[in-house]
Amino acid sequence: MRDVVVIGGGQAGLAAGFHLTRAGADFEILDASDGPGGAWPHTWPSLRLFSPADHSSLPGRRMHRTDDGNPDAAHVVEYLRGYEEYYGLPVRRGVRIVAVERDDPDGFVVRAADGRRWRARAVISATGTWSRPFVPTCPGVGGFRGHQIHSAGYRGPEPFGGRRVVVVGGANSGAQIAADLAGHLQQSDGELIWCTAGPPRYLPDHVDGRELFRVATASVRSGSGRGVAELGDIVVVPPVRAARDAGLLVATPMFDRFHPGGVEWDDGRREAVDAVIWCTGFRPALGHLRGLGLSRVGGRVVADGPVVPDVPGLFLLGYGDWCGAASATLIGVGQWAKAAVAAALGR
Repeated sequence: MRDVVVIGGGQAGLAAGFHLTRAGADFEILDASDGPGGAWPHTWPSLRLFSPADHSSLPGRRMHRTDDGNPDAAHVVEYLRGYEEYYGLPVRRGVRIVAVERDDPDGFVVRAADGRRWRARAVISATGTWSRPFVPTCPGVGGFRGHQIHSAGYRGPEPFGGRRVVVVGGANSGAQIAADLAGHLQQSDGELIWCTAGPPRYLPDHVDGRELFRVATASVRSGSGRGVAELGDIVVVPPVRAARDAGLLVATPMFDRFHPGGVEWDDGRREAVDAVIWCTGFRPALGHLRGLGLSRVGGRVVADGPVVPDVPGLFLLGYGDWCGAASATLIGVGQWAKAAVAAALGR
C-alpha cells in the first residue's frame, strides 16, 4: 500500500509530488495524458500567463525567463516537463482513473478504466477542470446552423478568417480570444462580436498575477473574504491591451437566443453569425469521486482548503479558490500542496 496516490499530473499534481518527495513518502502520480504539461498542451498558442516567469513557478524550481513578455503555453509545458524530470517524480501516464473507493480501515482503492488498481492510505485528487468545459443553455441553440466550440477547443484565429464570429464571455479567456481574433478578422473582412454579461471589468493595466496572488494571500491570512474578484475580471496582458487600445475590443450585451442563421436580442436586434466561441469556464473534473458521497454546497464539494472533512484522507488540490485561494495558479498551488501533503502524512 502506498502512502499517497496523486490523481492528475498537471501543475497541482507535480506540486504535491515535490512535497511528497521532500517528505520521503511512498507515492505515485497517475495521469490520464500521454505527455507532460497537464492542460497546457491543449490551450491556444497565443495564451499568455498573467505574470512573468519569475512569479509563475512551482515550489522549489523557478521557471526560466522569456524574452518576449509573459510566458506562453508552450513555455509552461517545457517548464513542467523539466520540473517533473528534475525531481524524478514518479508519474505514470495514460492512466484514466474512474473510481476512488473507501478501503476501510486502511485507506482507499483507486481504480483505472483498464482494470488496474492502486491502494493508498491517502488520495490527493488534482485532476483540474480542463476536461469539463461548461456551455450554458440558450434558447434556439439546437437549430443554429453555424459552428460552435468552447474555448477549450480554440487553436487560433486562422479557421475563422472572413467569418462573423461571436465570442461569449467577459473574463480572461473571452478577452484573450477576442483579442486574438480581432485583428485577423479585421484583415480578412470578417467581424468580431464580443458578448459579455456586463461591461468588461479590466484590472488596472499595471496589475498582473503578482498582485492577484498578493491579494489572495492577504485574504487568506486576514480571513477577510475579500478576493481578487474585487479588482476586476480581466488581466490586461499585452495582446489584450493592444486590441483594447486600438478600439478592437468593443463589448455588447449577451444575446438572448439563437436563430438558425445567427443570434438575436430581446430588443429585436438580429445578427447573422457563422461561429460562436463559448468562453464560459469549466467545472471540476471529480467524476471519479462520485462513489464517496461527498457533501456539496452550491454544486461544489465541501472542503476546508484542500481537506475534505467528509472523507478523512481525501484531498482536493488546484480546482479553484473554494479549495484554496489561488490554488488553480502555478504560483499559488504550492502552499496548498504543502498543506495537503502534511495532512495526508499526518505531520
